[in-house]
Amino acid sequence: MKTILVPTDFSEHSENALKAAALIANHQNANLLVVHMAGIKDAILTKDNNQTAEEMMFYIRLAEKNFAELLNKPYLKGLSVTPIIKRHINFSEINEVITENNVSLVVMSSHGTSGLHEILIGSNTEKVIRFSDVPVLVIKEVASVYKMGVGVYASDFSKDSIDAYKTAKQFFKDWQTDMKMVYVNPTGRKFKNSRELDQMLTDFFTEAGEENVAASKNSVTIYSEQSIEEGIFNYSKDINADFIVIPTYARKGIAHILKGSLSEDVANHSMIPVLTIKI
Repeated sequence: MKTILVPTDFSEHSENALKAAALIANHQNANLLVVHMAGIKDAILTKDNNQTAEEMMFYIRLAEKNFAELLNKPYLKGLSVTPIIKRHINFSEINEVITENNVSLVVMSSHGTSGLHEILIGSNTEKVIRFSDVPVLVIKEVASVYKMGVGVYASDFSKDSIDAYKTAKQFFKDWQTDMKMVYVNPTGRKFKNSRELDQMLTDFFTEAGEENVAASKNSVTIYSEQSIEEGIFNYSKDINADFIVIPTYARKGIAHILKGSLSEDVANHSMIPVLTIKI
């Protein structure tokens, strides 16, 4: 049985993610793992006196109280739900929870960030996208997961992304949804001519082991736009897509600040659900 992880801070936004995950769990016959990162400071954990011990217990008991209320919600009835409390807010450790519990999907809600905060810090959702080794589904509204009929798979069709492509194909199959593939051909230095595009797609689908390479190539829409992000959104709007699937290189540290992450930007700015798959 599959396991879906839902990080929570007990806010309205994180509960939206839990509601969405509950819908998915019912559809996929999956278990739910709800994780709260308590944010207990190291100073509290390392000091050896009664006062700091009481502070630590306060955080733990508060989380337990919030969990008791949250897990009693009607939309979780009949589902297998396991709560976990982590003492630190450290998103780089998310894979420990994923590995230990054989998690196959992370579901989060995003309300977006902008400006300097987005560039230097990013949202908690973006941090999970950056570190998670399993696909991350980002939603903004619970109702959006009721309709998952047509999805866009947006890729650069590099050989690095073949495994992500295979994971995406399985996701579309499991969800019994229509997979619309798109390559955004941006204006400027990264623009590819017809011959370059044909060779790129031939190499990709051949390496991916597709039996009918020609049919696979023909199923990819070439969409010209000034920026890749804008192209993904405009194409999704043109075909009235219900969600977007996109591979991510999950850059960290200075590389993330300097080069950014297309997948994080799409997940942060999209009004429809976005599934990111780590390359």
